[in-house]
Amino acid sequence: MRLAEPGDSPPSPSQRSGRKAVGDKVSLMLAPIMAACGAVVPMISGRGLGHTGGTLDKFDSIPGYQTAPSLSLLREALRQAGCAIIGQTAELAPADRRLYAIRDVTATVESIPLITASILSKKLAAGLEGLVIDVKCGNGAFADTPEIALALAHSLVDVANGAGLPTRAFVTDMNQVLGHACGNALEVLEAVQFLRGEHQAPRLLQLTRLLCAELLLIGRLSADPPEALAKVDAVLADGSALQHFARMVAALGGPADFCERAAHYLPAAPVKRAVPARRAGWIYSKATRGVGLAVVELGGGRRRPSDRIDHRVGFSDVVSIGQCVERGEPLAMVHAASEEAVAAATERLQKCIQIGAAPPAPAPLLIARVPG
Repeated sequence: MRLAEPGDSPPSPSQRSGRKAVGDKVSLMLAPIMAACGAVVPMISGRGLGHTGGTLDKFDSIPGYQTAPSLSLLREALRQAGCAIIGQTAELAPADRRLYAIRDVTATVESIPLITASILSKKLAAGLEGLVIDVKCGNGAFADTPEIALALAHSLVDVANGAGLPTRAFVTDMNQVLGHACGNALEVLEAVQFLRGEHQAPRLLQLTRLLCAELLLIGRLSADPPEALAKVDAVLADGSALQHFARMVAALGGPADFCERAAHYLPAAPVKRAVPARRAGWIYSKATRGVGLAVVELGGGRRRPSDRIDHRVGFSDVVSIGQCVERGEPLAMVHAASEEAVAAATERLQKCIQIGAAPPAPAPLLIARVPG
């Protein structure tokens, strides 16, 4: 099904898909960047379960935003903003939610064939003409080894291309939080600040540019990688990507001035405290899955699909691997519903972040590329 109406003359609808990961808010920037570059981006996303966050849960923190709009509203949002990030509905990929519930109770959530079917059913339903998949690999991802990540990447690329959808995949490192925030409202705020050009974590910027450039190439909106990267940089610099994000939020029911007053509209936790480093040194490694589970313990994630989420809680200003800290300096800021929750989250996060006497060897963000 094509979501862009005939006669609109849209370029090839393009999209990025990624296996859920801790702090991964790339979709929030990618969709408006691509729209600003001339693509049409209908993105059907999912919710979080376990240690990973879900894109829809992030958008639920925006007052009024409709993650399950009617087809007519979805088409209107695409016309106005060029992008729309939503979930499956009664009209779009309705069976996926039921199938996921079955996988949850049959211990098949981590089945590569069923993951492939779940991801691609939503992408094919959106009527895409190009897809780039970001498969996470590391201690914060489902695929904790390169072998599993590559198997999933090849499965997705082979099935998608076999169904007539030009698709490429990247396997990228997930051994630390992506960006500086994890938790729903906090990640939305980081995404808005990223699009404003205020705070752009280097690895988050690198990955966003990489995926957007690949989508521009697969959608034939750029002739070569340098031109594609230049387009991405241009729409970030001139504010047009931010404008498309603002239009998307407004078109789907959110505040018209959300990007100007994001901190005002997003829910804030009543308690905010620094997590102090127990010793001086360099951030050597992170137990990223543990960081995600700490967000769940704060109430910001689900153990079961029926669990309710506190969109206010999580961590911000999380240190990066290789960063030098002094004893007592903040490893992160914890946002919680109570002082008791702060104390528990502080202890968990301190255990998840290892501080060494020397900086670690830099780890590459890109592990492998799987061409179509």
